[in-house]
Amino acid sequence: MAVGERDPVTGKPTTGHEWNGIKELDNRVPRAVIFFLVATTLFSTVYWVLMPSWPLGVTYTKGLLGIDQRQTVEKVVQEAAAQRAAWTDEIARLGFAEITERPELMRIVRESGRTLFGDNCAACHGTDAKGNPGFPSLADDAWLWGGDPEIVAETLRIGINSTHPETRFAQMPAFGRDGILDRAAISSIVSFIRNNAEGIDDLGPLDAKGIEEGTQLFADNCAACHGAEGRGDPAMGVPDLMDDSWVTGSDRTTLIRIISQGRQGHMPHWENRLTETDRKILALYVTEIAKRQAETAR
Repeated sequence: MAVGERDPVTGKPTTGHEWNGIKELDNRVPRAVIFFLVATTLFSTVYWVLMPSWPLGVTYTKGLLGIDQRQTVEKVVQEAAAQRAAWTDEIARLGFAEITERPELMRIVRESGRTLFGDNCAACHGTDAKGNPGFPSLADDAWLWGGDPEIVAETLRIGINSTHPETRFAQMPAFGRDGILDRAAISSIVSFIRNNAEGIDDLGPLDAKGIEEGTQLFADNCAACHGAEGRGDPAMGVPDLMDDSWVTGSDRTTLIRIISQGRQGHMPHWENRLTETDRKILALYVTEIAKRQAETAR
């Protein structure tokens, strides 16, 4: 195809290029395209002059406006800290009972507590605070060490079986592994517990002799910690065995394993990880969850 040939339909000259019978017209670049190219070039030039842009080894061009994003971020952070201080100081100053009586502070507790709980507690206790196998639910009223906000805040501070010098300490002996009780005796104790505990629908095989023997064995070996009725003791972090809240499960196999092998739970201390105010917010947050759950269950 000769250069200078014109398209018979449009009458416009062609470029001399042809692909599969399609000839390319020699059209001019649209003015709109040229306009945007010129506009973006001018914008880039003005931006380079006014704003920080060109790297110069260990530094960069500062721009005529002198804008520094580091300073901007620091200013925003300072403003946010100043706004936060308005309510963190109040929460730090007031007691737990006084905070719960202030709706505006409790609204902040719920908002901040949800974030603190998700970042620090949900991995073990679950996003809904209802616990995971081996980790207690915080959404009921079955507290190992007591459910008052002051007690919860102290547990957060020092942990349970943690490395903190003031940590709360609790351990269940391994009755089977250490030879204190044989398998039959442990099985009888399990029958006693499962026969008397709340919330166990499928009791499985239970016999009157096993329950009777388990009653005496429980009194001789377990009542010192769990109480004569198995209701536990928050002063020692001993769980209630007669409610429907179970840390590891209430099936026969699990209970036999726990009594045989013992158990020592662990919760890290948060004194060096969270501020006192953050721990206070968390304590109020989780105890309110438990309170709401209890009210719903009624």
